[in-house]
Parts: sequence; C-alpha cells; structure tokens
Amino acid sequence: MAPSLMASVQDDPVALAEIDLCGELMIAASAAVEERLSFDRIDEVLEVARVRAARVK
Repeated sequence: MAPSLMASVQDDPVALAEIDLCGELMIAASAAVEERLSFDRIDEVLEVARVRAARVK
C-alpha cells in the first residue's frame, strides 16, 4: 500500500496544541463541582494569564 500524500494531524503542531487544550478543558469539566466552568476557571486551565503576562513583558 502506498503512503498517503495527505498531511495528518501529527504533522500539524497547531492542531496538536488545540487537541491538548481541549483535553485539559474536558478533564477540568469532568472534575468540576459546578455545572459549568466559569470563565475564570477556563482561563486558569488554558493558562491565559501566563500568556497575557508574557506578552506584556
């Protein structure tokens, strides 16, 4: 069988990062006591504050 010429998700670092972040959100949601994650909790899981702080420097 000839190898596929189409790129896979393994060749796309952005797609892999998005999959990883979605996984982190699913883990946080399944462990949450509340019905929905707050925006603050989502930011915490996605480490948004760390990214914002790095951009300010």
